[in-house]
Parts: sequence; structure tokens; C-alpha cells
Amino acid sequence: MNDFCNRRAVELGLYITEHACTVRDAAKKFGMGKSTVHKDVTERLMTLDPELCERVRKVLDYNLSVRHLRGGEATRKKCADKKQQPQSAQ
Repeated sequence: MNDFCNRRAVELGLYITEHACTVRDAAKKFGMGKSTVHKDVTERLMTLDPELCERVRKVLDYNLSVRHLRGGEATRKKCADKKQQPQSAQ
């Protein structure tokens, strides 16, 4: 089981750095929870491959710094979609 978790942590780290994706995106791609992905790439990966862990940390820090922008964009898109839908007759 431990070997499986170690391989999974490295695969997740490589995926996140190659695609510059969020933890949620990686979790969706690998079919697991975001907490599991976060634990794998922050804790397990540190002991397995510190260099890869540092590259992942840079991607995660960037995602954290733009989180408020992504949320604002999602809200803007949601409001625009609601305006485009025709109102139902009352």
C-alpha cells in the first residue's frame, strides 16, 4: 500500500507541474478527493522527491495567489449566463 501511495504522489506531482493545474483539477483527473491530492503532493512528495515537491509548491502558491481572480471570473460568467437565458413567462 505504501508503495502505491508513493507512486501516486509522484504521478500527481508530475501531472500538476506539467499541466500547471489546481489541486481540484488533479483530483478530478485521478478520481480522488482534493484532500488526498494535497496530502500526497505536500507531505508524501517531500520525502520522495524534494525537487519535484518544490516545483509543485510553486504551482500551488501561484494558484493560491490568483484564487480570488478565478472566483470573480466564475461569478461573472455565471451572471452573464443567467442574463442570456430567456425569462420564463409568468
